[in-house]
Amino acid sequence: MHAIEKILAKNSGRTNVKTGEIVTASIDFAEINDLYLQTVYSFYEMGGEKVWDNTRCAFVFDHYAPAPDQKSAQNQREMREFAKKNDLKFHFDINCGVCHQVMPEAGVIYPGMIIVATDSHTTTHGAFGALGTGCGATDMATILMTGQLWLRVPEIIEVRLEGKPAPGVYPKDVILNVLGKIKADGAVYKAIDFTGSYVDSLNVAGRMVLCNMAVEMGAKTAYMQPNEDVLNYVKARAVRPFEVQFTDPGYSYAESHFFDVSTMEPTLASPGSPDNAVKLTDVLASGDVVLDQGYIGSCTGGREEDLVQAADILRGKHIAPGTRLIVVPASSEVLQNCIEKHIIQDLMSAGATITAPGCAACLGVHEGILAEGEVCISSTNRNFPGRMGSNKAQIYLASPAAVASSMLEGKIADPRKYLA
Repeated sequence: MHAIEKILAKNSGRTNVKTGEIVTASIDFAEINDLYLQTVYSFYEMGGEKVWDNTRCAFVFDHYAPAPDQKSAQNQREMREFAKKNDLKFHFDINCGVCHQVMPEAGVIYPGMIIVATDSHTTTHGAFGALGTGCGATDMATILMTGQLWLRVPEIIEVRLEGKPAPGVYPKDVILNVLGKIKADGAVYKAIDFTGSYVDSLNVAGRMVLCNMAVEMGAKTAYMQPNEDVLNYVKARAVRPFEVQFTDPGYSYAESHFFDVSTMEPTLASPGSPDNAVKLTDVLASGDVVLDQGYIGSCTGGREEDLVQAADILRGKHIAPGTRLIVVPASSEVLQNCIEKHIIQDLMSAGATITAPGCAACLGVHEGILAEGEVCISSTNRNFPGRMGSNKAQIYLASPAAVASSMLEGKIADPRKYLA
């Protein structure tokens, strides 16, 4: 069996499972963000009284952090009351950050577990050798009541990444290349297993970028065999014992895709869809793309490593007149670390606006939304029309380094010319 299948078998009390079967699995951790107050209503409508385990579920207030309007403030108040009533051990309020960042930091994510959250980018936690997937409010209410959820055993696609990237090519460039080939519907309700020497060498942050955007191919979940960096990270934080699952030798994937990372160049996703992958040099060759805004943040591009990439390019310089750069650290831990290392000060000196840790403008509700006709280059994961504000704005997806270099010129620019 594949490691994903072993996790599903273990949590459903079976010795083995196979593709297409439906299993009822125990959930190791459940997370609800502040978009999903309906989970609480559904919980009570179905007769719920107390959550099944107050140490295995949490609210994370990240999409509206801090609350930008009265409605979201009321939603958060009702969720706080539910958390207090159920004595939840873990509750991440508006001072914490994005769910997919704060949960690993808190040690509730570890290899071999099943994590379900009311967020499609829960695939991120495959970076830790966990099975992470998203669900809606009603399914989540069922989890809160029973600690279980039905899941279909998915087909598993191998994405093999070999080679060493050239300078200026980052994990974001790699996953955009993968998206450009597999496309937005290439892995619907399938799992993606990222393998190969490139994956083996990636640090925790880089692995999270790849798994995060697996859902942009329609994937139900993503997976990576934990490497030493992951195990050291988890061992230092994990709140529970864990067991790493390994794929059996000779496992037969439903399909396999090979990529040579050493041949990749800095890559963008053009407006409209994350799978509109195009080489940055091709964009430059077609003429200047003048920018109004740059954005560095989210569960894809707001970690310490991302802010360091940007600061290394912007240090001692200033963004172009008429542009604005918004930086949203993924968590308060990231923010604190970057303050201690003078990263935040360097970004601010370059003209960046720093906002509270959270999702912010990634979902188009506050802290940097776009007006009609504006053009933005962003380190986030989605560039659908209307994603960050007006449906007549345009969003290019790129690495934090490409965002930073573009802000210096006020137009899309190649980060390689600014690397030391």
